[in-house]
Amino acid sequence: MARAAGRAAALVAAGIFVSRILGFVRERVFAHYFGNAAAADAVRAALKIPNLIRNLLGEGTLSASFIPVYARLLESEDPRAARALAGAVASLLLVATGVAALLGLAFAPLITAVVAPGFDRETRRLTVTLVRVLFPMSGLLVLAAWCLGVLNSHRRFFLPYAAPTLWNVAQIAVLIALGGVTAGGELAVWLAWGTLAGAALQLAIQVPTALGLAGSVDFRPSLAVHGVRDVLRAWTPVVIGAGVVQISSLVDTLLASLLEPGAVASLGYAQLLTNLPIALFGVSVAAASLPELSREAAGPEAREALRARLADGFRRIVFFVLPCAFAFAVLAEPIVRLLFQTGRFGARDTTLVSGVLAAYSLGLVGYATVKLFASGFYALQDTRTPVTIAASSVIISALLSLMLMPYFGPAGVALGSGLAATYNMVMHLVHLERRTGAVFRHADRRALAVALVASGVASVVGLAGARLGASIGPIGAALVAPVAFAAAYLGVARGAGHPDAARLAAILGRWLSP
Repeated sequence: MARAAGRAAALVAAGIFVSRILGFVRERVFAHYFGNAAAADAVRAALKIPNLIRNLLGEGTLSASFIPVYARLLESEDPRAARALAGAVASLLLVATGVAALLGLAFAPLITAVVAPGFDRETRRLTVTLVRVLFPMSGLLVLAAWCLGVLNSHRRFFLPYAAPTLWNVAQIAVLIALGGVTAGGELAVWLAWGTLAGAALQLAIQVPTALGLAGSVDFRPSLAVHGVRDVLRAWTPVVIGAGVVQISSLVDTLLASLLEPGAVASLGYAQLLTNLPIALFGVSVAAASLPELSREAAGPEAREALRARLADGFRRIVFFVLPCAFAFAVLAEPIVRLLFQTGRFGARDTTLVSGVLAAYSLGLVGYATVKLFASGFYALQDTRTPVTIAASSVIISALLSLMLMPYFGPAGVALGSGLAATYNMVMHLVHLERRTGAVFRHADRRALAVALVASGVASVVGLAGARLGASIGPIGAALVAPVAFAAAYLGVARGAGHPDAARLAAILGRWLSP
């Protein structure tokens, strides 16, 4: 069980890694041509609503509602029911996203006023234009998420998580081709068109394989198809829960728009960094676990199987994500300088984004693990509890951000969000343990303590590496510090007998051996 889940998670992580590396290239090119100026704020804000629709109707909600039902039908004696369900869900998604796109085009000015009320007149006008260009992207990405649901249910994990590389490549191509001949708002509009084209490519590369696995799919938007109502019943509270999370993201953008120019963009740069470990380890483990959790939930020993898988997933996520949180907290400035300080992105921007990144790091483990715990509820056919917890965390996030932003600027917004994410994780765990009993055994708690101690030791070594590297120059500090940090972390964790450290050391040994 653990080996299969680990292999599936590795495939998800590999796909995400390929996509995220291109994402970093995209953001560095973006920083070079836009910096932290008003046009960068407009691009970040304009992407919020299309991404909201994608997250409400796409990957996260489909994983929670469609995959469990579709996976069970695949295991039944009549696979035609699974094909019918896949076609009906795809058709309903197409109708829903088409209507949403039309509404977005019509109400772009109102949407912009709600998302970013603090923008000046020129920045708001640019944002409205970008919203109109980008809105149809949400429909393409939602259908790409349907492909992901089909592929994951058939245990095909790499392709759907690597497909966003095309989305990144399209944007990079536009910026490199046009960044030298145009700038500001005009370049932002061209980038929006490139982003839309990238979404079309991301969908196109997945469709043939998804249709091949699903079989002869009848695209018919019907509620009468067996399983559709089960999906919708599970979907409704999940969509509400996802909507609560997206409202929190919109509140962050809204609050940042009231601060100085560049605040919205600075949140975006920092989120790119924090999203990498979340996606590589949090999303990958949760995505690989959900189909198996759904199959196991109906078994006679479902509670113990669920507990063991959750504990194993949490341990693996924390092993990789906790040191990232420490690294982002103590090495934020050299990391940001190395990745983004170029062209129009200057030293002042590095300082601003570094503070935001350090603030977000306090909630990194919460961001990364809550999807796994929510998947445990979904496997138990309980989609209401995560919604309730998420709603309370949004309120806490907004209140904390309002209290902290007058003192810390955009970093205060990030700090409020990070603290609320930790609360969200803890409450998910508390409510899960009422259903499964104590999730963590002695070995699990010991592994968590080892990861915490190793992260602390690595932080000290990383800071020493940053000082040593500074004598070489800014690039030296940015390169030496993370390498020293990673080596110290793995060494301490391996020496203390952490199971994931031993596994990782063995993998690295095979790679490095001649």
